[in-house]
Amino acid sequence: MELFTQDLETKKRLLQECNRLLNAQIKAAKDAMDEAQESANEHQGAMEDKFESFRENCQIQRDMYARQLDELIRTMSVLRNINATKANKEISLGAVVHTELQNYFISVSLGEIKLDEESFYAISGMSPLYKAMAGKTAGESFSFRDKTYKVLQVF
Repeated sequence: MELFTQDLETKKRLLQECNRLLNAQIKAAKDAMDEAQESANEHQGAMEDKFESFRENCQIQRDMYARQLDELIRTMSVLRNINATKANKEISLGAVVHTELQNYFISVSLGEIKLDEESFYAISGMSPLYKAMAGKTAGESFSFRDKTYKVLQVF
């Protein structure tokens, strides 16, 4: 039972770290969007023609950051659907997966996350790697990019 509690604690910590990373990305996108908007607003009225293209570029930049922000908010909603207190028996959204080669957290694409010197790769449920391992359980194997991965543990 102790191992099970420790597993769920690992899952909870991974989820918290994903939330922290994503919130930092959301803040950065919001700040950049606001900064682009402020730059556009500051140049209102001064020598109209010369600054018109500058303002347009600021608006284009603001719109780009707004799209990034929308995407990050959608990504955050995926994280909110993960239940850290639920143990997964098979590889699906929210699962922590230990293989002989690497460890994964099936959540959103955020790259490597280190917990107590152990590395986990946060990958999306839309990624080709996830599609190769979906539905597998401990003891089973899957292949991805000419490598065979043996699933050691899923929780």
